[in-house]
Amino acid sequence: MRELRQVTGRAAVLDRADVDTDQIIPKQFLKRIERSGYGEFLFYDWMKEPDFELNRPEYEGAQILVAGRNFGCGSSREHAAWALEDHGFRAVLAPSFGDIFRSNAVKSGLAPLELPDEALDELKAALARRNELTVDLEALEITHPDGLRIPVTLDEYARESLVHGLDDIARTLRRDERIAAYEAASPPRVDTRALA
Repeated sequence: MRELRQVTGRAAVLDRADVDTDQIIPKQFLKRIERSGYGEFLFYDWMKEPDFELNRPEYEGAQILVAGRNFGCGSSREHAAWALEDHGFRAVLAPSFGDIFRSNAVKSGLAPLELPDEALDELKAALARRNELTVDLEALEITHPDGLRIPVTLDEYARESLVHGLDDIARTLRRDERIAAYEAASPPRVDTRALA
């Protein structure tokens, strides 16, 4: 997983509520277990519509997605977070997220940041003037070049995971010496050689 300390770039505004994981990445694309190659199928059905928000030229290359409430609701497919990250998004800002999507996003290196509606309205107004934001997970703030600063909160586990690029396996490997010492000091209860 890549580290995510700070991202500066364009933002795309998808001002729709209750965007579920089947809209983010439809089920017909869930036939693989790799984490890459899903970006081209992001919002597959909506991308066919010429007036779909993310088809706007000013959103090309956006790394930050500003979304509506309850983003990522629905089924528990981790592919939704993978598709967003593979498409190039590093952070999603919304008033609320589906719980499982939030967890999957953090595990894939995508920052899900909850902001109150008023803060999102300020951000959208600033983006209409100039489309650039900085999301800083170390400083826990979002800034716009015109001086707008919005503090964000993120639980410490998620923040540490994103800032240091730690998935569950990397977290376990950080404790490799302690695990080895425990195993050396604790003989197995069963002779595992007999199980072969």
